[in-house]
Amino acid sequence: MITGKNYIGNALKNSGNNTYQAYNAAEFKMLDETFYCATENEVNNAVELAKSAFQEYTNFSGARKAAFLESIAEEILNIGDELVKTAMSESALPEGRIIGERGRTVNQLKMFAQLVREGSWVEATIDTAIPDREPIPKSDLRKYRQAIGPVVVFGASNFPLAFSTAGGDTASALAAGCPVIVKSHPSHPGTGELVSSAIIKAAEKNNIPNGVFSFLNDSGFRVGTQLVTHPDVKSVAFTGSLAGGKALFDLANNRKEPISVFAEMGSTNPVFILPDKMKGNTEELASGLAGSITLGIGQFCTNPGLVITVENDALDSFINSLATHIQKSDPGKMLNRGIAQNYFAKRKKMLDEKGIIVEGTSNHQDGLGNPTVVSVDASTFISNSDLHEEVFGPFSLIVKCKDFEEMVSVADKLEGQLTATLQAESDELIAQEKLLNVIKEKVGRLIFNGVPTGVEVCSSMQHGGPYPASTDSRFTSVGTDAIKRFARPICFQDWPNELLPDELKNENPFNIWRLVDNKYSQTKI
Repeated sequence: MITGKNYIGNALKNSGNNTYQAYNAAEFKMLDETFYCATENEVNNAVELAKSAFQEYTNFSGARKAAFLESIAEEILNIGDELVKTAMSESALPEGRIIGERGRTVNQLKMFAQLVREGSWVEATIDTAIPDREPIPKSDLRKYRQAIGPVVVFGASNFPLAFSTAGGDTASALAAGCPVIVKSHPSHPGTGELVSSAIIKAAEKNNIPNGVFSFLNDSGFRVGTQLVTHPDVKSVAFTGSLAGGKALFDLANNRKEPISVFAEMGSTNPVFILPDKMKGNTEELASGLAGSITLGIGQFCTNPGLVITVENDALDSFINSLATHIQKSDPGKMLNRGIAQNYFAKRKKMLDEKGIIVEGTSNHQDGLGNPTVVSVDASTFISNSDLHEEVFGPFSLIVKCKDFEEMVSVADKLEGQLTATLQAESDELIAQEKLLNVIKEKVGRLIFNGVPTGVEVCSSMQHGGPYPASTDSRFTSVGTDAIKRFARPICFQDWPNELLPDELKNENPFNIWRLVDNKYSQTKI
């Protein structure tokens, strides 16, 4: 049952008077439930509980943390249809999408459970002592990763389950041994409370310290600001807009003790289509790209917002085919009013820019995102930085280059991206080494003959890129390596074996893989 209250650790609280309601984006009306914004005292209490819980939780074995994560997954499934229906009403997303996202959320939790149960993620490194080394003895040095402390997670508007309350940020932080305080996204607070109740049930079943998880509501910026600036918060995870991520990043860096903000802020995800690939594949390319542009009404951070081409005999045919697919696409309900209004405003701004040609757009319906494809010549694109901005929704800009040299210039002008796609024949791509080298410096993931939408959750995934795609391109927010955001290396020099963390002891009680004297091994020392 949805109460509208905040989880301050295991307890539901609503001591404040400020309330708000979520918006039903599918029916264009407010939802019935009232949600209480967390007070300053409630925020402080949540952080205090998290700080206290960290001292115990961080020392839990991988097996104990894994059991907790698996229990969360089980409790989420136990909510049943209520969770699906609530998420649908708060996001306007269809049932199939919500069910799929629930499955992804559950599988992420299980993936991190498996990771910490095995244990090698701590990257234990041991250099044994050489006491008789000349001219000076060598100390015994041992290093591994340990949790950093309380983490604040901001729910994402476009993924009410997989990137929100129990999504990848929360799962990876809990797996690392960090307490988590979730700042609810105001678009889906009911969904967040239901998932939070599952986490609390799992915590109680597994004897997890009170305060390892809290969930706070707010319709504005006050609670988020207080959390990010609280001295006992040690890291922040965010998925959303550039403006939102940059604001949190600046807050965190202006603290007396600056902390890391792992913000994934989207990108235009350029698709480079080379001439030889375009010839003979016009309809296939246009159809696949149109499907990627309109998938989820374009509300993915990997939506292909740029298509970069070189003038060739097949270009007009390709653009006409893509425009036809876009014109036949249905307008769709967007996630919330803010996103819809932002899409219409940025779309209009783009259409008003000098040199923009509308190639294809679907019928306009009030309140619905209508797919649109426009084009511009490369010289205009290069000289106008406003054309480089993301239009979050089913919108894509085709940039027409005179030759490969101009395509390289376009690539060089791009800011950091989550992805870049190269549609090319193999020999054609080999011949464009300069272009490829420029693109590689701009992105976190390179795709060959595919589309950027669709992010596989696995160990090899990199979901992050150079700024402004994310605030730290060294890390990913998807896949097992996401856990490394919330752990730091610590080295023990000449430490007694019995006082070392289990992962660094001579006996290797967890039988993890360790780098011992520059050789990977699971054996005892």
